[in-house]
Amino acid sequence: MNVLIAEARKKYHQALLSNGVLTVDNKGIPSNADSSSKLSVSIAKGVADLLMAETHDKAVGQTSGAKFEQINMDFLLNTFPHLQNLRPGKWHIAKLGNRNSIKTSSFSQYEHLEYLNQLTKRDARLAASMGNDYMVAPDVVIYRDPEEDEIINASNIIVDDSICLQSDIRKVCGGLPILHASISAKWTMRSDRAQNSRTEALGLIRNRKGHLPHIVVVTGEPMPARLASLALGTGDIDCVYHFALYELVKSVESIQAEDSMELLNILIKGKRLKDISDLPLDLAV
Repeated sequence: MNVLIAEARKKYHQALLSNGVLTVDNKGIPSNADSSSKLSVSIAKGVADLLMAETHDKAVGQTSGAKFEQINMDFLLNTFPHLQNLRPGKWHIAKLGNRNSIKTSSFSQYEHLEYLNQLTKRDARLAASMGNDYMVAPDVVIYRDPEEDEIINASNIIVDDSICLQSDIRKVCGGLPILHASISAKWTMRSDRAQNSRTEALGLIRNRKGHLPHIVVVTGEPMPARLASLALGTGDIDCVYHFALYELVKSVESIQAEDSMELLNILIKGKRLKDISDLPLDLAV
């Protein structure tokens, strides 16, 4: 019996290998390891061995990051749309970027940001005082189209032209698509990269009008201490998802890194760190 998310997880790891995101160089250093840290190399090598990484040159940083974003988007495309029984709706999954016509301001909760952007372009003093912290650019997003009244009233007459005139879910109200989830993809997490994800999350929280989307981070970082720098605490990021958490735990156990194992247990039991396979179901909430 094929289990959909289990099969999608295998394809996810195969894509990371075949696209050169997860590699081991001729010195035995995996592409997600910090070469200056023996612990990082040991843990990452254990994960890579479990996933059978091929030995070849490490992908260039920016290219590797872009591929990681794409592969995460593909994983969600292969899983989340199959959860209509849990979360019905007209869903879209997209990778954002400078060349994409879809921006954060394309969604109902953040459409006012485009107005602010235009104001700051015309007024240098206003731009200097506000900065650009309000402009958020998630790596991957999931969003939902508003629904026709025929769908809303399918089983019972719920709305008409006299009520619910400002609801985002009604297409007749003229609203924009609704941002459901923001996924930040970080192949590795050095201290600055970890804080970038937190800054993005705070921007989404502070600048929204209405419903707060899911805000998550997916990473391939092998060091539990670096994972903890982002995962510990609450209030900004829903949860951090590791690309291969089961393999990470086995690797840390195999090298008997007690402090790292203790920290991993804290993160996992505290529901601050989960496996990539948990992500689609969590986004169905």
